[in-house]
Amino acid sequence: MSKFALIRVRGRVNVKRPVKDTLAMLRLHKVNHLVIIDESPSYNGMIQRVKDYITWGEINAETLAKLIERRGRLSGNRRVTEEYVQEKLGMTIKEFAEKVIAGEMTLSDLPGLKPVFRMHPPRGGFRNKKRSFKEGGSLGYRGEAINELIERML
Repeated sequence: MSKFALIRVRGRVNVKRPVKDTLAMLRLHKVNHLVIIDESPSYNGMIQRVKDYITWGEINAETLAKLIERRGRLSGNRRVTEEYVQEKLGMTIKEFAEKVIAGEMTLSDLPGLKPVFRMHPPRGGFRNKKRSFKEGGSLGYRGEAINELIERML
């Protein structure tokens, strides 16, 4: 079972109610917010409903480790440190990320970690925000290319 990284690309203006509700259920309240979810039929249905507002793909362990280290926040907006993860789980951030990708652990196993990662806009910018990734835009399914986008947003 793989993990998907979902990033909200488009804003809030003229968003229909079912799409707005689905984005809220996915915790994608603002542009450049990122969440990590499991691949499952229920999530796939939600993704299909909001596909014109997000981009997504399979995240790898290396990118997830960098994401947790640089953009991960604890309650009180404190950064996630190597020492904190070592104290709570007895492993490094990289080992934790590998176990999350393998499905042995979840992000919520790290106490206090916020489920939403607030990202910078990508260096070099998004391409067209109204076209799908296959058409040369920024929306829709990216597959492994999501890792490159996340690197540009860190």
